[in-house]
Amino acid sequence: MKVVCISDTHSKHQRVKVPNGDLLIHAGDVSRKGTPDEIRQFNQWIGTLPHPHKVMIAGNHDFLFENEPEFAESLITNATYLNDSGVTIEGIRIWGSPITPEFHDWAFNRKRGEGIRKYWEMIPANTDILITHGPPKGILDRTVLGSRVGCADLTEIVTQIRPKYHIFGHIHEAQGVKEIDGTTYINASMLNLLYMASHKAVVFDIPTTE
Repeated sequence: MKVVCISDTHSKHQRVKVPNGDLLIHAGDVSRKGTPDEIRQFNQWIGTLPHPHKVMIAGNHDFLFENEPEFAESLITNATYLNDSGVTIEGIRIWGSPITPEFHDWAFNRKRGEGIRKYWEMIPANTDILITHGPPKGILDRTVLGSRVGCADLTEIVTQIRPKYHIFGHIHEAQGVKEIDGTTYINASMLNLLYMASHKAVVFDIPTTE
């Protein structure tokens, strides 16, 4: 299965180049402000892409998914939306969460420590592909100011579970790929700090079991 990874398109979907593949994963921040119109536009756009399977999570900009979850989810008809939940596609076990550490007053923010750890403890131990909006601490999470802003509790849990792939975004300037102890970490942010579409999608192949 060819997997195409993108994140942080922030309603600039038409400006990003999305390679063909079997499974498209969007790791959140599909919008700028999380308005219904933005979510509708995203759903329409992703529906035009040829990938047979499409999976998405929300991000800290996607307020509608937290404030009016049933309404927001009803607007997504062209992808599978995950919210601390999972889906299995051709034997590949995928889990997704929109949660990120508290920062100002964004959507899906939770306090570091016990407040956020309970979400990571929900991740099944047999997960093949993990999707979170934010990065684990110390891995593709360095801001332009040099700070490591990822979640330490997420790092600990992912290290224990060791999924084959961990896909995220959130920190635009840390886009890239890094392999550590059998897990490939992918910051799939498509926009740079100036919200310009300057990054390429990340593509990889994973064996199916069905």
